[in-house]
Amino acid sequence: MDRIWAPWRIDYVCRPQKDEDGCFLCAVAGRHHDEEDLVLWRGRRCLCVMNRWPYNNGHLMIAPVSHTADLADLSDEALLEQVRMLRRARRVLGEVLSPAGFNVGINMGAAAGAGLADHLHWHVVPRWEGDTNFMSVLADTRVIPQALTELWRLLREADPG
Repeated sequence: MDRIWAPWRIDYVCRPQKDEDGCFLCAVAGRHHDEEDLVLWRGRRCLCVMNRWPYNNGHLMIAPVSHTADLADLSDEALLEQVRMLRRARRVLGEVLSPAGFNVGINMGAAAGAGLADHLHWHVVPRWEGDTNFMSVLADTRVIPQALTELWRLLREADPG
């Protein structure tokens, strides 16, 4: 029997269901420990952060700095800045990882699959032909082939901001 070791997942498995320290996106927005927090870029109204528990290698999240759950609460300027950062993320991921495509979207509300329903965020997920394999289909497991910190450095080198 083969084993796939993913010791970084233990933090996800053992974490409290609700963040006792409040919203992690708000915490990250207020600190400036970008490498530690996996923040790639900051704008005036939004930031781009790597997902610590990604669906695929390169899974990014773009979130407003303001804590809001609804698109209707965003100013036009904040929304435009997020879309521009989304375009930037797609470009840099394309240059660094060469995916065959992307999933881009927002899960609004817990019923829609939002793991963090109170703080709106866009998902940018690179995709490759055949990246859904027996692991995710049969074992509900994702295999991520690259360390998050290594990919953070590659993406920042490609576009340091």
